[in-house]
Amino acid sequence: MPVTRVATTDWEGSLFEGAGKVTFDSSGLGTYDVSWPARSEEPGGKTSPEELIAAAHSACFSMAFSNGLAKAGTPPTSLKTSAAVEFTPGTGITGIEITVVGVVPGISEDDFVAAAQAAKEGCPVSKALAGTTITLKASLAS
Repeated sequence: MPVTRVATTDWEGSLFEGAGKVTFDSSGLGTYDVSWPARSEEPGGKTSPEELIAAAHSACFSMAFSNGLAKAGTPPTSLKTSAAVEFTPGTGITGIEITVVGVVPGISEDDFVAAAQAAKEGCPVSKALAGTTITLKASLAS
């Protein structure tokens, strides 16, 4: 059964002088300020579309990776995933780097990396962002 999630942005003014607020309607988690300077310069306590994409991608990848590891008989104790979304004004999103460090008993480094690669390819957010170069750094915690 399909599930739909909704977020709404209320924007006022032009791109460079204006600002907006993004509201997570489905979850009710809150409303967050957005602006061009927060996107193209320093955040200054505001978010950006790229940060929101990074949040979605790191969460989706972690879910897909955890599921794949469990199905292979090596469920993770923990996964720490970050997604870094690079934005170049005038060009757009130029790349995403996923970094994951995991504690997974009973798995080799090679198998961990292979499972991470499979999760990157199978994650629904990765699929939605297929037009962007997505790189992966995966390692077991030492």
